[in-house]
Amino acid sequence: MTTRERLREQGEAMRARLFGSPSGSAPAEHTPSGFHDFLSETEFGIVWCRPGLALPERMICTLAALASVQRPSALHRYVGAALNIGLDALAIQEVLIQIGIYAGFTASEEALITAAQVFAERNVSVPAQAPRDDSLETLTIRGNEMLRALHREAGDKGYASPDNPVTGALYPVAIQYGYGEIWFRPGLTHRQRVLCSVASFTALRLENQTKKFGQAALNLGATRAEVIEAVIQTAPFSGFAPALNALAVLSDVLRPA
Repeated sequence: MTTRERLREQGEAMRARLFGSPSGSAPAEHTPSGFHDFLSETEFGIVWCRPGLALPERMICTLAALASVQRPSALHRYVGAALNIGLDALAIQEVLIQIGIYAGFTASEEALITAAQVFAERNVSVPAQAPRDDSLETLTIRGNEMLRALHREAGDKGYASPDNPVTGALYPVAIQYGYGEIWFRPGLTHRQRVLCSVASFTALRLENQTKKFGQAALNLGATRAEVIEAVIQTAPFSGFAPALNALAVLSDVLRPA
């Protein structure tokens, strides 16, 4: 049986891997020693060390959760940690842009400002991107294709129904700019984006969308374990209760046949 001492040692090693030192996840003067040990066991020794999801994807889910619930101080530390484990600046930016579809683009703007501060402190440059000027017709076609790839027969159900005149006032914009533009930006794979979505919806307590995108992740080739771990990874950052609620609504989707 794993002891708490062993979990604490494992957690301290993970802290050092992410932040460069066992105490690097938060300013020591603001973290009582007992709470530091508690986090070493739970957040770092258990959650960050679980199997089933690679470390870069765990970081993507962490950034998504922190940006979605708008925790700029913690986000600053974890952008630095993301760089430490080899996630590049473009990928980090794209996570922060992706969550804007769900949490609002003001959340993206605030998160991108925080990331830019870290990049400046680290002297990290972000490569310039070519202008994106595809026509609205192209965005619509591409968005509908992405919608089908993600959601298949469920792609035109609920608020996505083309026959709903109320949600239809907004949803075409989501198809064009959410599915047709943001999902096709460079920097993240579609599989990484869908895990980012699952984490963001969990953090925002949007259970219907969590269930829908949990299935979408499977449709894009993510494993059952990866979807579960994307949800669990959010727990230290946006709450264990929302993560447990998300896992409950995903039970039907993820239960082995």
